[in-house]
Amino acid sequence: METDLDKEFKLAFKKISTLKRIIAPDLMLKFYAYYKQANFGNNFSFNNKLDVRSGFKFNAWMQLNGMSSEQAKQEYINLAKEVLKNNK
Repeated sequence: METDLDKEFKLAFKKISTLKRIIAPDLMLKFYAYYKQANFGNNFSFNNKLDVRSGFKFNAWMQLNGMSSEQAKQEYINLAKEVLKNNK
C-alpha cells in the first residue's frame, strides 16, 4: 500500500528528474544519496570503476548510513521543494 509520503516522494522525484534547469552538483549528490537510501537503505553497492564521479556518489550515499527510508524520502522532498522554489 502506497502511503502519502511515498506519493509525495515519487512526485518530487518526477519534478526534479524533469527539471529543465541545471542543479548544482552538490545538490545532485544529495538527491542521489537520499534516493538510494530511501529505496535501498544501507545495502550499499559500488561498481568498482576507477571513476571519481562514482566515488563521490557512493560516498554521499554512505554518509546517510542508518537513516530510515522514511526520513530519506522526507529529506528528498524537502530538498526538492527548496530547489523548485528557487528555480521558478
